[in-house]
Amino acid sequence: MEQQNSDASQRISIRNMMCSCCTRLVKEDLTKLGVTVLEVKLGEATIIYDPEKISRRQIDEVLQDLGMGLISNKDEILVEQIKQTVIELVHYMNNVDSIVRKSEYLVEKMGRSYQTLSKLFSKIEPITLEKYIILQKIERVKELAMEDKISLSEIAWMMDYSSPHHLSSQFKIITGISLSDFKKDPAAYKKPINKLY
Repeated sequence: MEQQNSDASQRISIRNMMCSCCTRLVKEDLTKLGVTVLEVKLGEATIIYDPEKISRRQIDEVLQDLGMGLISNKDEILVEQIKQTVIELVHYMNNVDSIVRKSEYLVEKMGRSYQTLSKLFSKIEPITLEKYIILQKIERVKELAMEDKISLSEIAWMMDYSSPHHLSSQFKIITGISLSDFKKDPAAYKKPINKLY
């Protein structure tokens, strides 16, 4: 749906746009480039620009400098939507449902079977959808552990682990350190949610 005259708005899809900070940065940096930004939300922006003065490549370069980038392939766009849905579930909907329900939520939100989503995810990304969900859960566990107000049992329940032992075990497998070692120096082990692999 790309239009080439300067009066028409167009929606662009953006990879690795995972938090509200990203929306602010995209708006600021595209505006500096001379693009009129009508709306920015996770994974996309509605913009107006004059293609005779600003190229799509320049827009992509601005986004790449932010660790993002333009995407136009429909499969890649769907994978970005899957990532955003997982982040929404793991980081913002603390244990609304079990992990089985979370996969159902993905199916419901994306309108495709879990197997289809999982296969597509693995085709585009270097890891499986299941592994991506686990990596996001571990980052959320780090955030909750840093707050130091919630017990390990509560964190395990919020993140759908069967027990604190299961959580601790998976945490060590994924990070290579124990939760108690993590708490000693959280800054050394915290990762941005768009750079987990």
